Amino acid sequence: APSTGAVCGNGSQYKFFVNRVPNTRNTIIYMEGGGACWDYGSCSGQSGIRGARNPNGIPDDYMGLLSPATSLVSPFVVRVHPWSSVKTQNWNMVYVPYCTGDVYTGDKVAVYSDPSGQNAPLVWHHNGARNTRAVVAWLKNNLPRPTQMLSTGCSAGGTGSFNSYAHVRRDMAPTRGFLINDSGPTFDAPAGANLALYPSRLLHTQIRSAWGLDQGPLPYLAGELPGFDGNNLGTLYGSLSAKLPGDRLGHTHFWQDLNYSAYSYERFFPEIVNAPDQATKEALIHAKWAVDTARLNQKLQTLPNFGGYFPQYRALNESHCTTIVDFNHGDIQERSLQLGHFINSVLNGQGAVLDASETSDAADRAKPPNLIYQLVDSL
Repeated sequence: APSTGAVCGNGSQYKFFVNRVPNTRNTIIYMEGGGACWDYGSCSGQSGIRGARNPNGIPDDYMGLLSPATSLVSPFVVRVHPWSSVKTQNWNMVYVPYCTGDVYTGDKVAVYSDPSGQNAPLVWHHNGARNTRAVVAWLKNNLPRPTQMLSTGCSAGGTGSFNSYAHVRRDMAPTRGFLINDSGPTFDAPAGANLALYPSRLLHTQIRSAWGLDQGPLPYLAGELPGFDGNNLGTLYGSLSAKLPGDRLGHTHFWQDLNYSAYSYERFFPEIVNAPDQATKEALIHAKWAVDTARLNQKLQTLPNFGGYFPQYRALNESHCTTIVDFNHGDIQERSLQLGHFINSVLNGQGAVLDASETSDAADRAKPPNLIYQLVDSL
């Protein structure tokens, strides 16, 4: 509602969707994915540039069956999925749309000039942090305190569920709390660090400024998590783990992800911008992603309540997001593991959360074509 200050990037009214179930207090909060933006081209929805979802706001019928990209995005939010089941399908569902281009973290009104000079400047509300707080305030006032609560999402929604988890969990106060960040990593990138070792540093520098992170969101996070260092956003993993030792937390993404990785490096490194061909560009992106992913994989192995699950490749959506469409083909064949084993370890397990990482993509690439994945990619 306007009184909460919740607006989309274009200034239109923000909306979210709740589907309740009788006789349960268990609740899943699903944060939608959809890119990121930090300049005129990416925030205006210009073609040819990786931008952010819903630059024109959220329509009232956003969750209708004519919108399969929302209503059928993941088994987490499909009540009756034909082959992927998870206990959250019987819970209250909160679907949090994405329309601010700031992975639910920004707190800044930006004015982006058109580089061509042909159009008026774009006034853009990077309002994700306030929108998330408004959603939680409504939920706290209108839903019972959850017995179990899962916060999850893919891509920007994974990042958003991760970045907001400490405060969402504090305010919703579930008896048992769970987090699954699907393909929205916040990598280590200390200020001033060597780019060869910390290739996400340029992205983090860009978004801190564009989204106003240092002016409110990061101090707000540090106030809740004593171990969080605002000069290195990747310290969120360890600080969240230490703050909530009784919660079961998980992170998953593909080693061969070519989407979040492209956002992370593509526009920041001259050798990628000027690569002579697409294959060279992709190889350079993959190499930087591997550096960041290897460090995150090692870090999560030291955190008993924060598992990491890193399969190699899936022929869907540029190997981006393990939990969209279905839970299939996120397997780690060398350990006879399926993605479902990891999800089950987070939601139903005891002791340390499962850690697993795949070393080769050969078995994944040898699989026969998946007609459903081909159809989704063609849409």
